[in-house]
Amino acid sequence: MTILPRRHFAATLGTAQAVVLSAFLAACGQHDGGNANAQQAAASAVAVAPVSTPQTARSTAPSTGPDAVLNTAAPAAGASQPYEVAPWRDHPVKLSAMAELGKQLFFEKSLSGSGKMACASCHDPANAYGPPNGLAVQLGGLDMQQQGARAVPSLKYLEHNPDFTIGPNSSVPDTDVATATPAAPTSDVKVASVAKGGNLTGAAAVAQQAAANNVPQGGFDWDGRIDTFQDQATGPLLDPHEMANKNASEVVHKLRDLPYAAKFKQLFGDHIFDDEHLAISEALFALTRYQLEEPSFHPYDSKYDYYMIGQATLTEAEARGLKLFEDPAKGNCSSCHIDKPSVDGKFPPVFTDFQFEAFGAPRNMHIAANRNPHYYDLGLCGPVRKDYTHVDAYCGLFKTPTLRNVLSRKVFFHNGVFRSIDDVMHFYVQRETDPARWYPKGKNGKIDVYNDLPPKYKKNVDVADAPFDRKRGDAPALDDQEIKDVIAFLGTLNDGYRPEQAQTAAK
Repeated sequence: MTILPRRHFAATLGTAQAVVLSAFLAACGQHDGGNANAQQAAASAVAVAPVSTPQTARSTAPSTGPDAVLNTAAPAAGASQPYEVAPWRDHPVKLSAMAELGKQLFFEKSLSGSGKMACASCHDPANAYGPPNGLAVQLGGLDMQQQGARAVPSLKYLEHNPDFTIGPNSSVPDTDVATATPAAPTSDVKVASVAKGGNLTGAAAVAQQAAANNVPQGGFDWDGRIDTFQDQATGPLLDPHEMANKNASEVVHKLRDLPYAAKFKQLFGDHIFDDEHLAISEALFALTRYQLEEPSFHPYDSKYDYYMIGQATLTEAEARGLKLFEDPAKGNCSSCHIDKPSVDGKFPPVFTDFQFEAFGAPRNMHIAANRNPHYYDLGLCGPVRKDYTHVDAYCGLFKTPTLRNVLSRKVFFHNGVFRSIDDVMHFYVQRETDPARWYPKGKNGKIDVYNDLPPKYKKNVDVADAPFDRKRGDAPALDDQEIKDVIAFLGTLNDGYRPEQAQTAAK
């Protein structure tokens, strides 16, 4: 088969596919098993990159008053335009033969060394393509008892993910920069004045642009180390903590012995298994097609999606939560978890800006590696990623995940340290105001804040942006009721909302 360049492949997709495409999402495991050599030793395969979303304008959703139910009117002139929600409901998708093969591979346990682990084992469709259990990190390996290094993220809504870059990313078009801030930098930067929509000119604009030039963004996995989908997909196949195959030859041998191996020959030719590189490439391509064509990887059918097109009304609690989510002095969530579609309406919001941040999550002692006091997971600067190990400013930074289906999650943060969204929200607003609640005391009797980072990297933790811009003893940015309201809003991001059912229930 002809292997197209990544961007050429993306350009050949139809309009409906471009809106909902899932691209190649770590076919057998978007998570970090912790073995960098296994990730890098995988055989090279077909390269398929996601279509990047334009930058989004951070306009405020319409409302009828501070405590009222948000109205469902179309966005005002100049704001983001409505997008098509769940087009597959009116036009059911029939998977291609290639995607059907990929579906079988996605659920195929015999491809693992243990014979007990498939892609779907950690990426369960019934759990938003995330883990089906509450383990901080998943277990795998030949005996199914080997811990991965990091929490497993969902495979949903990764189709707009740009390549990893430092600074402005050319794979993310800058067409959606707010017109109200002509002097602002064209990159979507986590800087408070930009998030608040302030007008920047002269030296201020230059300073902001300089900051933009140093913002890490994009890539896959918690540390952004993977740009090509084949590397991300083949890593778990060979990782001893995950599917634990010895090498690519072992994977091909298992592919050849599948009960449906004849499908490979039908699709790729009688000699497909004679070339290991090609056999793995085509297997990964089939997985790509499955995740590309199967709408459940990217349905965009939450209540919030229907609200954005005027077909759902938020409750008072949800409406208050959205206001707090967007308020730069309160929750300030939308500065990183962007909640507006692109201005042209082509790309729904994915609730992430794809950038990296250091939040100082507490150390999780349920991860065996963390019992070694000299071991630290520093995200962007190692230990799994190797190319920024000496860049101190990037140590402790992890990629911002999507908040879609966040209430279906059972653990949170890269190390799975929290088990409820309520704890996450309280940590955000109390980390600085009441650190004793979240961190232990050190040997000197003082609270060991940001205790999952070596002392020299603690300066990288964000203390400038709300809700982290408080001091010890200050009132948190959100009180308990406000936290409940934000969580109510987050519930509108769960997939599977049916407007017609909601209307019937309201009668």
